[in-house]
Amino acid sequence: MSEEVEFDEVYIVAGHKGQPEMVKKSHREGRRRRLKGKRGRGTAASDKPPIFGMVQRGGQVVLRMLSDVQQKTIQPVIEVNVAKGALIFTDEYTIYDRLKQWGYQHKTVNHSQGEYARDEDGDGFHEVHVNTMEGIWSLLRSWLRPHRGISQAKLPNYLGFFEFVHNVRQRGRSLLPSLLELLLSPP
Repeated sequence: MSEEVEFDEVYIVAGHKGQPEMVKKSHREGRRRRLKGKRGRGTAASDKPPIFGMVQRGGQVVLRMLSDVQQKTIQPVIEVNVAKGALIFTDEYTIYDRLKQWGYQHKTVNHSQGEYARDEDGDGFHEVHVNTMEGIWSLLRSWLRPHRGISQAKLPNYLGFFEFVHNVRQRGRSLLPSLLELLLSPP
């Protein structure tokens, strides 16, 4: 990815579906209806693994499930997928503070102050935002909803398929040739 890229993270509830022994080992209380989960950021250990997302505006999306969201965790993912010098758009989360040191341009929006998009050059177009990535999170959540719970072990597979379908930009029967090409291509 290059040019303009948006970064964001989301936390998906994913436990040990289909693995009753792992649920017993985690000593987690059963979930009750109408009770919200704990506030704050999740980790893989808390059955709320973070998903780190990157999208090039007008281009490809990359989604990665991480054990946690820290600078040392995201830096290798960023360096493999984003060209140095790219302009990165994020929110104000502190894990993005070193992007300039790592060789990237960086602009932020401050969600906590109600800022979701900003026009910096006065042309009427609000170019500083992470709304593309937020839209992808919305699509991902509605795509996962019918599955009624995801196993943490299988979540990377769901993410990989969602990423593939989004990047191919084909639906229904027209998706099949691209899928077969991917599956039958040599490693």
